[in-house]
Amino acid sequence: MADRSGSNPQSPGFTEKLKSWLCWSWTYICVLWFAMVLTMVYVLRSPLKLQETVNAASVFLNTLTPKFYVALTGTSSLISGLILIFEWWYFRKYGTSFIEQVSVSHLRPLLGVVENSSSTGLFSSVNGDMEPRTNVAECKVWRNPLNLFRGAEYSRYTWVTGKEPLTYYDMNLSAQDHQTFFLGDTQQLKPEDAVMQKAWRERNPQARIRAAYQAIELNRECAPAYVLLAEEEATTITEAELLFKQALKSAGKDTNLVVYIKRRLAMCARKLGRIKEAVKMMRDLMKEFPLLGMLNIHENLLEALLELQAYADVQAVLAKYDDISLPKSATICYTSALLKARAVSDKFSPEAASRRGLSTAEMNAVEAIHRAVEFNPHVPKYLLEMKSLILPPEHILKRGDSEAVAYAFFHLQHWKRAEGALNLLHCTWEGTFRIIPYPLEKGHLFYPYPGCTETADRELLPSFHEVSVYPKKELPFFILFTAGLCSFCAMLAMLTHQFPELMGVFVKAFFSTLFAPLGFFADKMERFMPSCLWHQLTNV
Repeated sequence: MADRSGSNPQSPGFTEKLKSWLCWSWTYICVLWFAMVLTMVYVLRSPLKLQETVNAASVFLNTLTPKFYVALTGTSSLISGLILIFEWWYFRKYGTSFIEQVSVSHLRPLLGVVENSSSTGLFSSVNGDMEPRTNVAECKVWRNPLNLFRGAEYSRYTWVTGKEPLTYYDMNLSAQDHQTFFLGDTQQLKPEDAVMQKAWRERNPQARIRAAYQAIELNRECAPAYVLLAEEEATTITEAELLFKQALKSAGKDTNLVVYIKRRLAMCARKLGRIKEAVKMMRDLMKEFPLLGMLNIHENLLEALLELQAYADVQAVLAKYDDISLPKSATICYTSALLKARAVSDKFSPEAASRRGLSTAEMNAVEAIHRAVEFNPHVPKYLLEMKSLILPPEHILKRGDSEAVAYAFFHLQHWKRAEGALNLLHCTWEGTFRIIPYPLEKGHLFYPYPGCTETADRELLPSFHEVSVYPKKELPFFILFTAGLCSFCAMLAMLTHQFPELMGVFVKAFFSTLFAPLGFFADKMERFMPSCLWHQLTNV
């Protein structure tokens, strides 16, 4: 038993060494095999009649007219051009090369290549070993704390424009949130809860509304049903507020329901202009449920306080939540930058700053802007109106384009209200990219950008929106290769058509130069292996 247990740790090490030795020797084995094949082909050139075949092919190629070569190169240029167009379209739509994706997914397993996890690093376990960071952890999707009302806001946009502002993936995440948040333990569901569980999963809005009314018929005190009607059937904020009040009366002691409803009631008050009432409701909610910080109610409070221009209260909230141990957000970083920019932006002048240098307050403001831009580099283009805004999604990806849209949609007015703040942002935000190391092997103030942000944002944002991508992806090799191949074939076709005789001389010179090493190799082989070797081998 002792010998067996002692030999087990050694066997994996021997296996790994054997695998590494085989991988190392595989390249040399392939080269040796290729050399042996060439040698055998040369030795068997007489019985295989290779010389006669090459001479016949040369005669055939010499009989072809220049028109054939024009057609050949023109067809090659057309095919490579079509491949280039498809590759470019696929890259713009999915952010990767189709040929590269197929090669990786199909050829790599055939070659026995195992892909190393690229998501490891950055976090260590207690014993010092590296813990894997999966793409799911890197690209965690968060509930948008300022999400709009479907019936009163999203649906109105659809009625006017005919476009759907929410993706199916985004709405499906909301359905999962509602089921988890409102229904709790699915083993002890009441009849009305079972109806609501199906209602959240319905894709058709009218089907969800009908299911909510069915749940109310089963129980007049079904609070989740009133929540659904407030979110989706109410066409105005006032109607939604009345339904949320009815839901609050029926919520009882269900903490999740009470927190959700009170938050939405505070948002209704904010949208209806009762901002001080909304601030009081949010403060009371944060005091009553201090452990629910993950719901980011403080971001609702910050936006309402900025609307009141209560900048001292905003600074007090930031002092509590802009902590190194707490997760950051675009709202936290850019609100901090706004407060520091507001203190100096009204007198800021790029020309004067270049002559005399930046003051301490101006330097602090610029550093805060750089910090915010590093956290989410997509926001400035929306604040500076270099890119058009859309309705924010119900879920956001931190540091992604979806978070930038959500932040700028509600906070652009606050930046405009601070005189000169947007001018200071315009003059300084691009300087951030000179600080961040390239190729983003490590972040400056934050972790490096995860590689899955573009994919997640494309799932969250509607198809008519052009997703902002950072860092910009370099063009895949196969796009550059097909572009060069298309251009090269087109050039050959044009030159062959215009100068057929000159191109013929050039092609002959090219191929004679290309096959010169093979001729040299054949002469050397002739010295070691005479032509009668095959006959001697047959006699033996």
